[in-house]
Amino acid sequence: MKLIIAIIKDEDNDSVSRALTKKNFRVTFIASTGGFLRSGRSTLLIGVEDEQVENALEVIRNNCKKPEKPDEKRATIFVLNVHKFTQL
Repeated sequence: MKLIIAIIKDEDNDSVSRALTKKNFRVTFIASTGGFLRSGRSTLLIGVEDEQVENALEVIRNNCKKPEKPDEKRATIFVLNVHKFTQL
């Protein structure tokens, strides 16, 4: 199992979250700030099975708007191994 942490622009949050949910990914959203001028960011936490990682990344890629500035990124994404998963 993997945990995908995707830090995206606030303006992309709705489209990315909806697209992930539509593809049956479960998404947890955390409001965050960062970067130059402390601009609005959204952090998405997505737990997926190993074989679903590329599909989830593709959904994120396809639903983040292209940046207006050449040095700006659409998203910062971390993919972490999950050693234990429990629901209570």
